[in-house]
Amino acid sequence: MKLSTFLQSKTFNSKLLTAFLSGILMGTTVAPVGAWFLAWFALVPLWLIVFDDKPRKRLYLHLSLVSLAWGIGYHGTALSWITGIHPMTWMGVPWLASLGIALFCWTFITMWGAVLVALWGMGVFSLTNKLNTLSRVIVGTALWCGLEAIWSAGPLWWTSLSYTQSPHNLVILHIGQLSGPSMVTAAIVAVNGLIAEAYKSLGEQRIRGAGENCGQVTRVKLGTVVRINPYLLPFVLFLVIHIIGWSLYSIPLNQSTTTTLKLGIVQGNIPNTIKLYPEGLRKAIAGYTRGYLDLVEQGVKAVLTPEGALPFFQERIMASPLVAAVKDKGVVAWIGGFARHKDGEYTNSVFTVTGEGEIFSRYDKAKLVPIGEYVPFKEILGGVISRLSPLKENQVHGAKNQVFDTPFGRAIVTICYESAFSERFRRQAAAGGQFILSPSNDAHYSAAMPAQHHAQDIMRAIETDRWAVRATNTGYSAFVNPHGETLWISGHNTYEIKAETIYKRQTQTLYVRWGDWLTPVLLVSGGVVLILGMSHVQVHRHRE
Repeated sequence: MKLSTFLQSKTFNSKLLTAFLSGILMGTTVAPVGAWFLAWFALVPLWLIVFDDKPRKRLYLHLSLVSLAWGIGYHGTALSWITGIHPMTWMGVPWLASLGIALFCWTFITMWGAVLVALWGMGVFSLTNKLNTLSRVIVGTALWCGLEAIWSAGPLWWTSLSYTQSPHNLVILHIGQLSGPSMVTAAIVAVNGLIAEAYKSLGEQRIRGAGENCGQVTRVKLGTVVRINPYLLPFVLFLVIHIIGWSLYSIPLNQSTTTTLKLGIVQGNIPNTIKLYPEGLRKAIAGYTRGYLDLVEQGVKAVLTPEGALPFFQERIMASPLVAAVKDKGVVAWIGGFARHKDGEYTNSVFTVTGEGEIFSRYDKAKLVPIGEYVPFKEILGGVISRLSPLKENQVHGAKNQVFDTPFGRAIVTICYESAFSERFRRQAAAGGQFILSPSNDAHYSAAMPAQHHAQDIMRAIETDRWAVRATNTGYSAFVNPHGETLWISGHNTYEIKAETIYKRQTQTLYVRWGDWLTPVLLVSGGVVLILGMSHVQVHRHRE
C-alpha cells in the first residue's frame, strides 16, 4: 500500500498504528539503537494525520488518541531502560511487587510525555487548520517548544527531541550554544513540518489535477505569493542549521597552559544489589581508596568519585580510609555520599575534601527522581507507594541556586538525573563555573541508560562550552571536551580508573548569557502569525 493511500485511509485504526510506529521510529534515535537521522522525518506521519481534514466524527478525541499513540511509541521506546529497576528483591521488595513498580514507573513516565504530544496535536490543529503552510509550521514549532519548556520545569524530564541527536550529530548540537536544547528541538520540528506540508501540498495539487506543474510548484502565502519547489524549504532549513552548527563546531578551543587541570576518576563498579550492605561497603572503601592512590601516582590534582561512592553519612565518610589517604597524599577528592539534615532528613551530596582532610564545599542534589528518591505528594501517596530507598531517613531536595567552589576555582556540578536539566548547567556557568563535574550511579539499568546519560552530558558540555568529567558507578565514565567529543569513555560493569587533562574555561555562550530566548520568540511569533492569519480568513469570508 502506498504511503499516500495509507495516510488518507478513513480507517482510524490504521492512523493510530501509523502514529504509533512512527513514534517508535523516533524512539530508536537514541541508545541503544542510535539512529539519529530518523528524527528528521519520524514526526512527518503524525503531522500529516493531524492535518488530514477529512470530515469525521469525534474529531478531537481522534486527534488526541493518534497524538497519544505517537507519544507512547516515542517515549515508551526511548525510556524502556527504566524497567531495569526490576527485580528489587535485593531491597526486600517481593518479585511481583517489584515487577509492578517497574511497569508502573515505565507506564507513568511514558504517559507523562505522551500527554504533551496529545496536547500538541489538538492544539496545533485547533489553532492552525485554516492557516497556510508556513503559519502552521511556525505555530507548530512554537507550541512544541513551549510544551517542552513547561515539561522541563517539572520533576520528570528526559526525552526532549533535542537529545535524539546526541552523541552522533555533534554539528547540529552546537546550535544549542545559541539557545540551549530548544534550538535543536525547534529545528527538528520545523524540518519535519516542512516535509509534511510539502507532501501534503503536492497531494492536494494532484487531487485538483494541477497539470504539468504538479510536483514542482506550490504557493506559500505569508504576505506575498512565492513559487518554489515544496521540498526545497525543508532541505534549505536542514542545510542552513547544519552550516551554523558547523561554524560553531569549527571554532578552535585555544587552550592555555595556565588553565590546565589534570583530574582522575574512579569507576568503582559496585552493583546496587550489594552497595548498601556490608559486602558492598567494604568493596567501595577498598576500591575507591585504591583507585585514588593509583591516580595520585599519575600526578592528578584531584579525583572524582561517583554519586554515593561511599553510601553513608558525612561523619563516617570523614573517618574512612579514603579520607585518610587524602590527608596522607594531600590531593583533593570529590566524594559522593550523604549529608544529614534535621528530623531524619538527608541529601544526596558531593563533598570537596582537601589535602588537609577538611570539607571545603558541598553540593546537594536538587533534582530528585520521583518515587525513586522521594515520594511526590507524600501526604497522599506515602502510604500507597513504598519508599524504594532502604535508608530510614527521607531524602530531600538541595537548594536551587547552589554554587560549588573548589581549590581550583568554581565548578559546575550536577548529580546523575540532573544531567537532563540544562538550566542547572547554564545557571552555574553564568555564575562562574569553569568545568563540569557529573557524578552518577546508573547501576540499576542496562547499558542503554548510561549511554543516554552520557549523551545528555555531551549536550550540556557543548551548550556551556565547558569540559566535562563524568564519573559513574558502573559505566559509562568519560571525559568530554567543549565540542562534545568524547576523549575517553569507560566500559560498562567494569572497575576502571582514568587520568586526563582538562582545561578551565570562562567563556559564555549566547545560551549561558541569555538562556532559552528562542521559545518566547517563537511563541510571540506564533501569536502574531495567528492574529494575521485569522484576520486574513475573516477578510476573505467578508468578501465572499
